[in-house]
Amino acid sequence: MRAITDRWTQAIPLLGLVVFAAAWQRDLSWFGVIAVAAFLAGAVLAAVHHAEVIAHRVGEPYGSLVLAVAVTVIEVALIVTLVTSGAKGSESLARDTVFAAIMITCNGIVGLSLLAATRNRQVAHFNAEGTGSALAAVGTVATLCLVLPSFTTGASGPEFTPGQLAFAAVAALGLYSLFVAMQTVRHRDYFLPAPTTGGTASDDDHAAPPTDAAALVSLGFLLIALIAVVGNAKNVSKPVEEGVSAAGMPHAVVGVIIALLILAPESIAAVRAARRRQVQISLNLAYGSAMASIGLTIPVIAIAQIWLDGPLVLGLGETEIVLLVLTLITSVLTVVPGRATLLQGGIHLSILGAFLFLAASP
Repeated sequence: MRAITDRWTQAIPLLGLVVFAAAWQRDLSWFGVIAVAAFLAGAVLAAVHHAEVIAHRVGEPYGSLVLAVAVTVIEVALIVTLVTSGAKGSESLARDTVFAAIMITCNGIVGLSLLAATRNRQVAHFNAEGTGSALAAVGTVATLCLVLPSFTTGASGPEFTPGQLAFAAVAALGLYSLFVAMQTVRHRDYFLPAPTTGGTASDDDHAAPPTDAAALVSLGFLLIALIAVVGNAKNVSKPVEEGVSAAGMPHAVVGVIIALLILAPESIAAVRAARRRQVQISLNLAYGSAMASIGLTIPVIAIAQIWLDGPLVLGLGETEIVLLVLTLITSVLTVVPGRATLLQGGIHLSILGAFLFLAASP
């Protein structure tokens, strides 16, 4: 069975790259869009498999960090590619995608993970120290980069002046670097799975970790799979934009769809970890991905503005600010006790549902 799994998880990313190259900058028929989407989904599943192999080898929280950073780096490349194309709505694409990533990670991934973790038990346990500090970092950087531009007066509209943008970029990158240092070195124990009682451990808990060679092979195929995911997401972005426009929905929906596609590997990995009673790993993925999305995207976009013409809209609207505040308040109430129930999972998913509905029907 393991040999079969290894074969398809290595073949699908390579085939996904072939499909990505074949479909690049082509007008796809709906059959072509479906085919590209199928290989995109296969690459997502392969990425999850290879991320779990690496996580089993290096342990937590390094495993979650590898997947979060790898996905975010390629996500940033996709955003920069779309922004530099000068397409309609590109001036707000970074904001829309980053905000969608925050809502999906802090509500979608957290909510699904809590539902999966409490399906057979009453309470899910995790470390409040590490999760709380991660949430505080996400809230601070999100406010500095996405809320303040709507209230500053140096530039017209919800934009930063060049100096303000430089400060936000340095602050975002600095806080993300500090967060990673705390997660991996200084307070690594805060991000390790909390002791649990009851239930049955998964096979992964008892299986011998893979060799260094196997982990390196999985790292290579993880990168290939993520390139296939993002590349094929780019290939279907034009049909998605056309579909969104034909449906009469706001252009911000494109950013939501891109974020959903990009975060699919982390979402699946988080739910699978929660089903193994490892809720801390799920929360590491959720808040780590949110932090990486802001902490890496904003600095890169700020540097790209040196040669890009046109405005960079970062400030959120009133509806989005309300949803962000609601998310942060609810997340604090979920995280501080160090345990959560089915109710908290449902609350977070209801906030995500409100975000998705209002994005399509503002």
